[in-house]
Amino acid sequence: MWNKDEVDGKIDQAKGKAKQAVGDVTNDPDLQAEGEADEVSGKVQETVGRGARKVGEAIEDIGKAIKR
Repeated sequence: MWNKDEVDGKIDQAKGKAKQAVGDVTNDPDLQAEGEADEVSGKVQETVGRGARKVGEAIEDIGKAIKR
C-alpha cells in the first residue's frame, strides 16, 4: 500500500509533466523549467516514501518473526 509521500510524489510528477507540456506548447522556458523541477522533486519524494514503506515492512516482518 502506498504512503502519502509516494502518492504526493506521483502527483507532483504528473503536474511537472503537464507544466512541461504547456511550456512546450506556449514556448515558455520558465514554465518548462518549473515543470522539470516539479517532476524531479516528485521523483525524490516518491523514492523517500517508498524507502520509508520498505523499512516499515521490514520492521513488521522482524516483529512477526520474533513472535514465532
